[in-house]
Amino acid sequence: MCFYVKQIEMTDNIAHVKILTGFSLSEALDILYNDIDADEIFIEPPEPSVQTDEDSGDENEGEVDNLSARQLRSKAEIKLANNKRYGGIGDDDIGLENILSSKSGTSSEQYQHVSSKSTDEWMKKIKTGKKSFTWIKGGDFEELQKNFPQPDFSNYKNLSIVDIFETFLDYDIINYLVDETRRYALFLNCPDPHITHDEIRCFISILYLSGYNKLPSKKSFWDSMDDMKNESVCNAMRRDRFLQICRFIHCADNTQIDAKDKAWKIRPLMNMIKNKCLENFVPQKHLAYDESMVKYFGKHGCKQFIRGKPIRFGYKMWCINTNDGYLINFELYQGKDPRENEKYNSIFGKAVSPLIVMLEDLPNSKKNLPYSLYMDNLFTGINVFNYLKYLGYSAIGTIRQNRITKNCPLTDKNKFSKKERGSFETAIEKKGILLVRWMDNAVVTMASTDVGTEKVSSVKRYSQKHKKHINVSRPKLIAQYNQYMGGTDQMDQNIATYRIGVRGKKWWWPIFTWLLEIPMNNSWTLYKKANSKQITQLDFRRELVQTYLQRYGVARIGAGRPSRSLSSSDSRVSDDIRYDRMDHLVTYTQEKKRKRCAKDGCKSVGRTMCVKCNVGLCIDCFVNFHKK
Repeated sequence: MCFYVKQIEMTDNIAHVKILTGFSLSEALDILYNDIDADEIFIEPPEPSVQTDEDSGDENEGEVDNLSARQLRSKAEIKLANNKRYGGIGDDDIGLENILSSKSGTSSEQYQHVSSKSTDEWMKKIKTGKKSFTWIKGGDFEELQKNFPQPDFSNYKNLSIVDIFETFLDYDIINYLVDETRRYALFLNCPDPHITHDEIRCFISILYLSGYNKLPSKKSFWDSMDDMKNESVCNAMRRDRFLQICRFIHCADNTQIDAKDKAWKIRPLMNMIKNKCLENFVPQKHLAYDESMVKYFGKHGCKQFIRGKPIRFGYKMWCINTNDGYLINFELYQGKDPRENEKYNSIFGKAVSPLIVMLEDLPNSKKNLPYSLYMDNLFTGINVFNYLKYLGYSAIGTIRQNRITKNCPLTDKNKFSKKERGSFETAIEKKGILLVRWMDNAVVTMASTDVGTEKVSSVKRYSQKHKKHINVSRPKLIAQYNQYMGGTDQMDQNIATYRIGVRGKKWWWPIFTWLLEIPMNNSWTLYKKANSKQITQLDFRRELVQTYLQRYGVARIGAGRPSRSLSSSDSRVSDDIRYDRMDHLVTYTQEKKRKRCAKDGCKSVGRTMCVKCNVGLCIDCFVNFHKK
């Protein structure tokens, strides 16, 4: 038996979570100790403690005997050697007695607290519902012609790059960051840094600049050597001031802790960015729902590992995107979410429940439109598509074999794989869900409530048998899925191209910088849609950064004329020193550099100065400068 503990990979159709909340890790380990033939244990992120600004826990996976109490209390799922899942996370029937009954001589009396009469009744109802599906093999339906309004970007047509960006990162958000940053400095018993709105905007613009002008460290922008020094940054903000803001930048009040929310330190900013994304969303018919990873290698209970992804370690975000990458809404996955709906969890699972909640977040003027949703096999399920259809939304997605009812007449997957490339067959359920099995490089099974297979096109594929590219028949719903599914991936690509390069040690810093990337991505997407003149993302970023650094930056005090003395009547030298008639001697300026004469009314530039006053003076003005 192979046994290991890892962060959970959520599946769809968690039909048992509401009433039967699953095993704890401690209970799951007890089952294993009874010699159950189990293959894996999956655990949810543990319940949150009060998160600080430091990294939490050890990044390496702990030994079973050294797990903390919070980890042992966390929810767990057992995967048996026969691929059955138990414990409230997978699709299969739940019940410790079901597991233990597979092992002779094992009593289930000690686990009776998990089961209840209401659970049995609910399970019976679900099983009866699954058997009630009626399928017709070879069925199909025509595409439903639903009127969807044309996207209207006229409100953004006459906005400049800065104006359209500030519809997302507006004054209220900047003001909130200023207040929380100053409050956090006082919370640490440090003097008030007196950070201003202009400094926060300048700070953010430097973060953006670090995405396309990468240097070894954040201090390198102020390096004294020309090979790394950035004049725009140096002229806009001093290095120590930037580091001070990095130290104190904060997004939540540390005296207002929500122990139920693992992301409470970043939640207020997250909600404000969400609201701006929803407010500026121009309705488009085709929406993609997928997961996005925020890269993070530190230590935190929400960190996930997904094998085979470009970003394997990090925070998982559930995202709804348009086809061009505009992010409409998102939610951080953290196991037990304070915003989650237990009813949706019990029916659809923790992977799909956020989709329903995020659709409900849409403004009323945009919620009731006939959107078409696209998702992969992590989310697709019969219950999900039925409910989306009830809401007035259509959907297309790949579907896993174990989520298809047993009475579905589609040919067995193994037998179907022997058919010729391009072959497909269909089965339709009386409630309007179409299943299509198509032979490509491998067998692909899809579900749809939007389009069918009435329009068959062809796609080029390389044939090993013929050693050349051949045309392969492809049903319409396959082509439409490929066309509109990549919205979240498009957003990920946009963000990764010029991702903020300044790193931080706080666990929420990667989420913070990711949230700053969302206004940039969405504003660039809207700008392209609203204007016929196309602009690259790099040019868009540079225009915004240069404008912010020039508009909000504070020029440094460089070499040259010192500040005027408050006790001087007409020069930069105190009258007490200027007229004391002691040790005022003429000498050359440093390195004989030319220096303007300090005497009022004299415009000459020479190489002589007064040793004591340390100002440039020509020979003609030297005596008069020291006389009242």
